[in-house]
Parts: sequence; structure tokens; C-alpha cells
Amino acid sequence: MRRVVHLASGREWRGGQRQTWLLARELQRLGVDQRLVTRAGSELARRARADGVPVVEVPWSAGLDPRAWWAARRAAREAPALLHAHDGHAVTLARWAAGDAVPWIATRRNASALRHPATWRRARRVIAISRAVRDQLLHDGVAEERVCIVPSGIDLEATRAAPHEDLRAWARLPNGGAVVLTIAALTDEKGLELIPEALRLLAPGHDVRWVVAGEGPLRAALVAAARRLGVGERLALPGHHPDPVRLLRGADLFVLPSRTEGLGTSVLDALALEVPVIATRSGGVLDILEGGAGVLVPVDDAAALARAVARLLDDPAARRRGVEAGRHVVAQFTARGMAERVRAVYASFDGTL
Repeated sequence: MRRVVHLASGREWRGGQRQTWLLARELQRLGVDQRLVTRAGSELARRARADGVPVVEVPWSAGLDPRAWWAARRAAREAPALLHAHDGHAVTLARWAAGDAVPWIATRRNASALRHPATWRRARRVIAISRAVRDQLLHDGVAEERVCIVPSGIDLEATRAAPHEDLRAWARLPNGGAVVLTIAALTDEKGLELIPEALRLLAPGHDVRWVVAGEGPLRAALVAAARRLGVGERLALPGHHPDPVRLLRGADLFVLPSRTEGLGTSVLDALALEVPVIATRSGGVLDILEGGAGVLVPVDDAAALARAVARLLDDPAARRRGVEAGRHVVAQFTARGMAERVRAVYASFDGTL
């Protein structure tokens, strides 16, 4: 039986790291022999170890830290192994660590163009988390027979059992009005620049506060845009939350305005908690919502986004229809299902897993 050696930098705690943790946890429950090589002291290391996953913690400071390469190489040579890279830097390190002796695969979670496509083309398999990711990989020259789709998943029971935290209190919102929530890093690809303009268009007829839970380089630009458009008091940027699932029940709507999105597990969390969803037609979000589980609007169209928010706030029946459809859709995106499909990818190498 091949040992699986996961390689993930774990330098931040976002969607990709959460998926790596869930995958490793479920594979452990399925009895897969594995090791996780990741940054010492990271949230990923802490959670994986708590769930019984053997973790090799290394002082992974730079993206291509040679200590991470050495740890991956050593772990991959302790037993017949398969290396599984979970982020861009890990892909390069996995290629170096594998050499000619160890097969390696990678997971791609982003629907944008590859920065170093030649490296990804060397992987024995590339797991795409959505059709949009697969299409971009093919466009970038990864051989079709090496690409397989395994959607990300969530732990439905844990999500539904998550403690409720008062969103208004956390974001320091006044009482009254509707609350729209976005969970996203404050980065270009998330399309958050639409929010101040959408709030301006909503302001005449709707009392709305919009909370963005996340942190990143666009904070100053969002604050400036909200002030310029006269909606500074309506946009709340409280920062990063370690477990934003706890906030979802306090939202009237969940909105994801991304320009590009690999899949959108925050959308899955919202559907699991029966929060109505609006998202842009970006990447893998279509795999979740195109059947009616949420409202889809064009990318980079603040007016369409504002109209969709207003329509759902004003139409309880439309909200109920979306919630009902979402209840059925989210059951198709579970962490256990993801792990079983990834295990099948591993088994394609030697039939022993």
C-alpha cells in the first residue's frame, strides 16, 4: 500500500487549507496511511493532529523553503509513497522531492491561469475542484487524461452544529435593517469593489448593512470607495474571523461577488445553514448554483448585484425556493464524498489504496 504524503504550506487559514484538513481527516477515518508535511505551528497542523493525522511540522518560512522540500523528500522515501501537493509552492516542492522515484499529484483550487504551467504538466494527476478549474488546466496545456474533477466538500453535520455567534455584535452593527454577509479575503479576484456601488444603489429603498468578513490588501480601497459613495456607515469590515461559519445564521443574505472562484465552499456553508445566496457567474460557483439553489448575476455588474439583493429581500417566496433547492444541492458536496473520490484517484496508481 502506498503511503500518501500531503504537502501544504499552511501559511494561512483560508478555504484551501480547510479543504486539505478535511481531506486528511476523512482519509484518516477511511484508514489511509498518510503523512501531512506542513508549516510548524499552523492552524492546519493543529487541526490535522487533533484529528489523528500524522503531521510532520517544519519551519516553513519562505514559499520554496528547502526545509519543506527535505521533509517531503524524506517522508516520501520512508515507504512506497505518493506525494500530493495542495498549493502552488507545494507543487514545485513536490516535483523536486519526487524526482523519478515517487509519483506525485496536485490539487488545483483556482480557476485562473497557471503561473508555471510546465510544472503542473509534470504531475501524474491534477485534481480540479470544478469544471471551470478543469477547463483552465486544459487551456494551460495539462493533458486531459491527467485531469480529474473532485469537488470540494464540507462537513454538513459540523456546519449545522456550529455554535451561533451574533453577527451584528461581532461587526458592531446597529439594530434594524437587513444584513448581507460576504466571507472572502480582501483581494482582487473576490470582486469586492462592487459592494460600495451596490450599497449606493440599494440605499434609496432598502435599509441594508453589508458585512465583509475577511482581511487583505484591498481594505483601504474599500473604505475609501464607501466613503466617497456615501455608504461608509453601511459597509462593515470587521476583519478576519477564525470560524466564519458561526456568523452565517445572523445574515439575511449571503453574497459572493467573485471575479474568479474555484468552487466557493463558503457558498456551500450558506446553503447548509439555509441562508439565501447570491453569487456571480464565476468559475466553479456555477457547479453549485446553476440549478436554482441561488441567484446568479454577471461578473463586475454592481447594478445587477443590487437588483438581485433587493429582489430577494423583497420576495420571501424566492428566498424559500432557493433554500429548498440548496438543501438538496449541498448534500452532493460532502467531505466524506470528496475523500472517497480522492482515494480512488490514489488507487489508480497501483490499485492498493
